[in-house]
Amino acid sequence: MKSLLLSLLLMLSFYHTAIGQQQPDSTRITFRVYAPTLSDSQQVYLSGSTPELGNWQPNRITMRHTGAQVWEKTVYLKEQSVQYKFTLGSWNTEATDEQGNPLPNFSLEPEGDTTVQHQLSHWLEKASKPISGGITGTVAYHRNLTADSLQPRDLIVWLPPGYGESNKRYPVLYMHDGQNVFDPATSSFGVDWGIDETADSLIRNRQMEPVIIVGIYNTTDRMEEYVPGLKGSAYMDFVVNKVKPLIDQTYRTKSGAKHTLTGGSSAGGIMAFMLAWEYPQVFSKAICMSPAFKIMHIDYVKDVQAYKGKKKKLKLYIDNGGIDLEARLQPGIDEMLAALQAQGYREGKDYTWVLDKKAQHNEAAWARRMPAALTFLLAK
Repeated sequence: MKSLLLSLLLMLSFYHTAIGQQQPDSTRITFRVYAPTLSDSQQVYLSGSTPELGNWQPNRITMRHTGAQVWEKTVYLKEQSVQYKFTLGSWNTEATDEQGNPLPNFSLEPEGDTTVQHQLSHWLEKASKPISGGITGTVAYHRNLTADSLQPRDLIVWLPPGYGESNKRYPVLYMHDGQNVFDPATSSFGVDWGIDETADSLIRNRQMEPVIIVGIYNTTDRMEEYVPGLKGSAYMDFVVNKVKPLIDQTYRTKSGAKHTLTGGSSAGGIMAFMLAWEYPQVFSKAICMSPAFKIMHIDYVKDVQAYKGKKKKLKLYIDNGGIDLEARLQPGIDEMLAALQAQGYREGKDYTWVLDKKAQHNEAAWARRMPAALTFLLAK
């Protein structure tokens, strides 16, 4: 735990000193973009999967114009693998291919100091046309929830069809990265999970039990809050002791563990697993999409391997794709599945694992697999 906390503190330190002196065990990466269609007065931004790259904020990491339509940025990376993109300040203006489709995430596994070069000639042109929302069903918001040591955040609560016409009580699914779950207007990349449309359709077709879905927004501390460590523990305490009581007091819920689920993807996928594993008296089911069980400084497999108690009453949906980052998550997922089997969990009964070899690491892929997750855990 101490070594993990040190790693997280170092990550934050690197973010603040990215243009300063190189730190021990870090790699110096210079990103260089040649953008022949942009004017030299245009600002270009680098955005990626680590604090040094802005935690996917589209306008946090400013690149320096060096002349002749070239922009550069040097950062110092501790991680073994990162993903990144380039924008003109928002996800409405990210780099695209010739057909205008947003480019997939670039991937980098640095093995030493290097310069990465890209030629980008096409960019989205949506700056004057913000993405409009598209939520199916009824939602409510709870703003600026706070907790000690955590940044404030919002909740979005989706109510199932028929909620307002009955006195029934409902199970609750708590989703992490809540701004990406329902609404493309708030989603980090302009594409949401579409869980509102999926759940609405499955419920109306009587393929799944009606459920209240709570989206818990993330913050810029996402990568510290969603993984093992002090902030991860604080986030779990926040969900269990502040978010859940609020939802149970405000809505007609079935509050017992049997009817309480959690879900997320990537770091949110490991957080969903951690909540179920560490609070089985609160959560009995978890959706773990593309979970970061064991990669870079993260290793939750050892926690499951070390467990000596009675088998926990859990039902788990686990999946992943096969391209780029998804492939690098595979060894950790394989180890976690083996650890679960060693603890007495059986595939098809206690858990299911879905592999989509052609899927990338993004919201569109998770949205396609959501029907399988919901029907496995909530089938009528």
